[in-house]
Amino acid sequence: MADVVWSIAGSDSGGGAGIQADIKAMQSFNVHACTVITALTAQNSLGVEALNAMSTDVIESQLQALIHDMPAKVIKIGMLANVQQIQLVAEHLRHYKQTWSEPPVVVYDPVAIATSGDLLTEEDTVDALKTHLLPLVDVITPNTHETQLLTGVYLIGPSAVKEAAQKLQSFGAKAVVIKGGHWDFPKGYCVDFALSAEQEAYWLGNEAVVTPHTHGTGCSLSSVIAACLAKGYPLKDAFILGKAYINKGLNIGRRYGEGIGPVAHTSFPEELQYFPQVIEAGSWLGDELELETPSEFNFSAGFASTGGELGLYAVVDTLDWVEKCLAAGVPTVQLRVKDAQSPTLEQDIETAITLGKKYQGRVFINDHWQLAIQHGAYGVHLGQEDLDKANLAAIQAAGLCLGVSTHGFYEMVRAHNYRPSYLAFGAIYPTTTKDMTGQIQGLEKLQHFVPLMRDSYPTVAIGGIDLTRAAQVADTGVGSVAVVRAITEADDYEAAISQLQVMING
Repeated sequence: MADVVWSIAGSDSGGGAGIQADIKAMQSFNVHACTVITALTAQNSLGVEALNAMSTDVIESQLQALIHDMPAKVIKIGMLANVQQIQLVAEHLRHYKQTWSEPPVVVYDPVAIATSGDLLTEEDTVDALKTHLLPLVDVITPNTHETQLLTGVYLIGPSAVKEAAQKLQSFGAKAVVIKGGHWDFPKGYCVDFALSAEQEAYWLGNEAVVTPHTHGTGCSLSSVIAACLAKGYPLKDAFILGKAYINKGLNIGRRYGEGIGPVAHTSFPEELQYFPQVIEAGSWLGDELELETPSEFNFSAGFASTGGELGLYAVVDTLDWVEKCLAAGVPTVQLRVKDAQSPTLEQDIETAITLGKKYQGRVFINDHWQLAIQHGAYGVHLGQEDLDKANLAAIQAAGLCLGVSTHGFYEMVRAHNYRPSYLAFGAIYPTTTKDMTGQIQGLEKLQHFVPLMRDSYPTVAIGGIDLTRAAQVADTGVGSVAVVRAITEADDYEAAISQLQVMING
């Protein structure tokens, strides 16, 4: 199925929000937008002058036309102008989810109040939304006003935001993204909250962009989320990309009439300055949001420099392969010992570190940071889950380099909090060396990762890369290519190393 997204929403005659904003945002992420118009609003930059709801027959005819030829991966819903529209759309969604071979993901942006302050829906729609629509919604994206309208929870602090998100889930919505543009807490910041279907809670935040030109931000953010979900991105990545897209659009938005202008529509975000911060316990924003800090918390940022890109990067699990790779001229080697209970673990790590010094190569130790510190390793490589467990302050104090694995945009921006020595992106392709179910990134994402981070860090691509793929991976501009089987399973490993070096170094 092609990356088709439907937008079921109202038309904005001023061109800044609704269907018009949805199409622009979705096209920025290279998905095809189809539309079902629920209302024709008469509005301009000064406000809404009239709302003309479409009849259910007209909406039905639009839905039927699309069903027969252009089914959607994701259905984004905006303005539903009355109870009859809500009931009709809910009836269709229920049918799609029950009968389509690939049930659509439903993203609902509950348009109740425009940025101008005009009420856009009838008051009696709230009960109908809770009864009919929310049980079918996969992701709901209300702003603070809409959240309070739907839940009755006044958002006076972080705990209230969490309570409201949980209440929306109790109505049936699987995941919740509460947009903080109108919250202004902490003062001068825009902080957004997400609660996943798996009950994982997280916050994104950035300094508020001071501009009057904010029309259509809510529509555009939810449309980016819908587009990214259609491309197979997880919600965390879709959410953080949506925020970066909106932040850039707010920075360059302009006026077209006498009132407020619309958020600008640009392209896939590849400038780090527009991405929000992943807010973690111990940070200033984390303290403001009352995030609980683990007792062993030892946050550190700013690790030793590698002195440049890492070149060919071999990931191996034995000392024999550590020495073979270093002797053959591989500049960077990682020892990844899968058996943490190995009786020779410490001896193997100590020997690998000694070999690195002998051949003047960079040897990183995977996971076992205590032993790496004890024996003076060049560096440590950690996964995302290890960032919460390892003593980062001790690693930093020992002067070791730190490499961090990332699997998508959210994890990449989270890793940026720590200012590591390099970032690894993966898995680029499926691999038999590690279970990467749901974490395959592909070349398309790598082409976005590299320009986003290469000015800040050496970059490494890893996962399923062999001699047939190394050249096209290197063509993305990534600074280093990490391989496993391309060396260890080669008929002639030295020849394979030589070929890989040529492909990576040009």
